[in-house]
Amino acid sequence: MTSTTEPTEPLSVGQLSATTLLRFATAGSVDDGKSTLVGRLLHDSKSILTDQLEAVEHASRNRGQDTPDLALLTDGLRAEREQGITIDVAYRYFATARRRFILADTPGHVQYTRNMVTGASTADLAVVLVDARNGVIEQTRRHAAVAALLRVPHVVLAVNKMDLVGYEEAVFAAIAEEFTAYATELGVPEITAIPISALAGDNVVEPSAHMDWYGGPTVLEHLETVPVSHDLAHCHARLPVQYVIRPQTAEHPDYRGYAGQIAAGTFRVGESVTVLPSGRTTTISGIDLLGKPVDAAWTTQSVTVLLADDIDVSRGDLLVPSKDAPPTTQDVEATVCHVADEPLTVGHRVLLKHTTRTVKAIVKDIPSRLTLDDLSLHPHPGQLVANDIGRVKIRTAEPLPVDSYADSRRTGAFILIDPADGTTLTAGMVGESFAAPQPVKDESDDDGWDF
Repeated sequence: MTSTTEPTEPLSVGQLSATTLLRFATAGSVDDGKSTLVGRLLHDSKSILTDQLEAVEHASRNRGQDTPDLALLTDGLRAEREQGITIDVAYRYFATARRRFILADTPGHVQYTRNMVTGASTADLAVVLVDARNGVIEQTRRHAAVAALLRVPHVVLAVNKMDLVGYEEAVFAAIAEEFTAYATELGVPEITAIPISALAGDNVVEPSAHMDWYGGPTVLEHLETVPVSHDLAHCHARLPVQYVIRPQTAEHPDYRGYAGQIAAGTFRVGESVTVLPSGRTTTISGIDLLGKPVDAAWTTQSVTVLLADDIDVSRGDLLVPSKDAPPTTQDVEATVCHVADEPLTVGHRVLLKHTTRTVKAIVKDIPSRLTLDDLSLHPHPGQLVANDIGRVKIRTAEPLPVDSYADSRRTGAFILIDPADGTTLTAGMVGESFAAPQPVKDESDDDGWDF
C-alpha cells in the first residue's frame, strides 16, 4: 500500500522505486507480437482477473486454439480481433510490489503513426518490438524516430520470437547492434536490448532457460527498476494555473489560491515567482497540498499556491521562478504530427492550447515535411495530411510562455484545435526536432547555374 504522507523534499530514484508510476508504450511492426507481449506481461505478473482470463480462454477455444491467445487481453475491438492487428491505442493499468504502470499498446501500421504519437507523448519508456526473423525493418526505424522525436528518455529493444530462430545469440546481437547504432544517431539517450519470446514467456517476466548466454534483466525487471525521475529540484519549475480558489466563507474570508498540477521542477514558500504572460512578480506566501500547508512541492503534485501580493492571476497563466522565466512569444516554431483527417494548410486558422491556456492562432508557414523512412526533409509541402510529421511556423493572437520541448515535454508541447467543432488537429513540440537531416533539394530554387 502506498503511503499518503508527503515528504518535504524530493526523494531519490531509489527511495521512490516503491511508489513511482511508470508510463510506457509498446510499438512494433504488424505481427511482431506487441499484443502478445502485453498479454504475457499481464498474465505472468498475475495482473489480470480470473473472469478476464476465462473470457480469453473461451474466445481462443472458439477460434480453434489449444492455448489462450494472450493478445486478446489488449485487442478489444471487434475489428482488431477479426484481423489479428492492433488499431486503437489500448491502455492498461497494473501494478507489482515495486511499481505502478500505465501501458499504452500502440498500433504498428504506418497509417496509425498518429496513434503511436498519442501513446508515446507521455511515456517515460518505449518498448520497440522486432521480429528476430526479420530484424530491423523500415517500420522499426520509424518507431525509433518517433520515440526520439517525442524525447522518450528510455527505449527497450525487445527482440521477439527468439524461439523461431533457435535462441541464437548471434541473431540477437546483430539486431541489437544495428538498432542501437540507428537510435543513438537519432539522439535516443538510453537503449536496452532484451531477447524474448512473448508466446513462450522467455525473458518477459521470468528468465529464459533457453538463453543462458543472456545475463541482463527480463522485461518486467527492467520496467520495475528503470529510473523514471530526474533530479526534480533542478528542473525548470513551471505551474500552469488551472483554477482560482476563492471560498469567501466565514472561515476563509480573504483566501485566494491558485490551483494546478506542477508541470516541472520544485516550488518553495518564500520563493520569488513571476506570473506569465503578464510578467508581474511576487512571492509565494504558502503552498497547500491535500488541504495541508507544506514548505515545498514538486513535479506532478496538484497544489494550491498562495501569493504575497494581490495581483491579477487567472486560468491559463503560468507561475515560474523569477530567476528562471521562459521568454514569451507570439511566433512559435515547432515540429508537429498531424492527427486529423482534414489537412493542415498555410493560412489555417486554429486554436492553440498550451498547458491550461488556449489562444487564437494562424499557421503562417509549413517549411518542411519529414520523411521518417530516410529522415529527409521535403521543403514547402503546402500541407500536412494525417500521420505527417513536419515543421510549422505559427503566429498566436497573444504571447505565450513556451519552453523548448527538449527542455520540458509538458510546457514545450501544445495541440492545435479546430475552432469550429473542437477537433484536435495537430500535436506540436516547440523547437528543433531530434536531428538536423539534410533537406531534399528544392528544384524551384535551381536558377540554372552549374558550379
